[in-house]
Amino acid sequence: MTNNNGNSLGETKGRESFKSSFGLLAAAVGSAVGLGNIWRFPYITGVNGGGAFLIIYLFCVVAIGLPVMLAEFVIGREGKKDAIGSFKYLAPGKKWYISGVLGVLAAFFILSFYGVIAGWTLEYIVSAAGNQFAGKSAAEIGGFFTSFISSPIKPIIWQVVFMSITAIIVATGVEKGIEKFSKLMIPLLLLIIIILDIRALTLPGGMAGIEFLFKPDFSKINGKVILAALGHAFFSLSLGMGIMITYGSYIPKEEKLGKTALKVSIADTLIALLAGVAIFPAVFAFGIAPDSGPGLVFITLPNVFAQMPGGYFFSIMFFLLLALAALTSTISLLEVVVAYIIETFKMERKKATLISATLITLIGMVASLSNGNLSYIQIFGKNIFDFIDYLTANYFLTTGAFLSSIFFAWKLDKEVIKNQLTNQGAFQVDYIKAFYFLLKFVAPIGIIFVFLTEVGLI
Repeated sequence: MTNNNGNSLGETKGRESFKSSFGLLAAAVGSAVGLGNIWRFPYITGVNGGGAFLIIYLFCVVAIGLPVMLAEFVIGREGKKDAIGSFKYLAPGKKWYISGVLGVLAAFFILSFYGVIAGWTLEYIVSAAGNQFAGKSAAEIGGFFTSFISSPIKPIIWQVVFMSITAIIVATGVEKGIEKFSKLMIPLLLLIIIILDIRALTLPGGMAGIEFLFKPDFSKINGKVILAALGHAFFSLSLGMGIMITYGSYIPKEEKLGKTALKVSIADTLIALLAGVAIFPAVFAFGIAPDSGPGLVFITLPNVFAQMPGGYFFSIMFFLLLALAALTSTISLLEVVVAYIIETFKMERKKATLISATLITLIGMVASLSNGNLSYIQIFGKNIFDFIDYLTANYFLTTGAFLSSIFFAWKLDKEVIKNQLTNQGAFQVDYIKAFYFLLKFVAPIGIIFVFLTEVGLI
């Protein structure tokens, strides 16, 4: 879709964009890499039997995660607008923009509680630096965690600090803010996680953790494991929340979308595996069950670090890693909302960022208080914090991604898709047929199974 000058009709004059291939990759990887890689991946891997789960997970990334991400990149770069505007441009007068609406809403509400969790990482950095976990049992650290998150003041202070840092970066712009800081944060994140890996591998008995992570036990593979792997592959790559469509709109026309999507998927999976290498050897070395649950990060690991030679230093490193991973995600989530406000209301970036971040933080404060003073407020048996998490993950993300994949595979002009994947015929791609098949049949069916599983129907 071009005008008489050969420019994309969806391209906004003077629109910001990524200026380097590495900057684009770092920002996209940062959006995918988050607490889910460091926190959720080790947890669900432990619960589902280690290496057997890993094989299924990798298959799901290739069959569903990668194709949906590439589709969102195409929609964003062709539309050259925010997550909602791109659909309106590509399908004028149709209701397909509902997918974008769900993505923007998902980003808004996910960031409201994700900012709270991100704030927890700052409290743990300070606590680790103050050596407050030394000599404490897992039960005592568990009491510390429960007392902290139920506090009416401390978590909110840290949430405001974290959201302020996020807002400053986003307000600076795509190139000078998001791209610049992503190019700094992703290499730093990798450096920290590699240092932690080296330390974990030198622990006596730690190799049992590596064997657990990488040695497949096929007797563990069942329907539950497959569905868990499918669900994590979907959520880990930040699909359905408008991020990849928004970032896709900033991708220069000369970048190869297929190559970029593949690199992001590989990097996201690699960092998740490196997190497992950092965590499981330490867990096994100190005789702790690998399926300790979500408390693995905030309760079990501080106890492990307290017993480990050099644990003081490595505990600070670990929680700094968590904070960096969280920041790379909060930036991309906020950018989805800010991009929508800028283009819909023709608002200046700094003002749009201030309004978005303030509203999101206020909702996050209520979510934080629901872990303590407002815990009596229940919605379908869940506190506000858990309800927002449940609603966005199980309904907004899955429905939005399902609509996006259907729109892309069944409604979007094939010539548009071919032009975007080949950069207007500059080179040939051999994967288009397989790509169409996965998006027409495999991805929608997989997303339906994720939805049915998450809402408890399977």
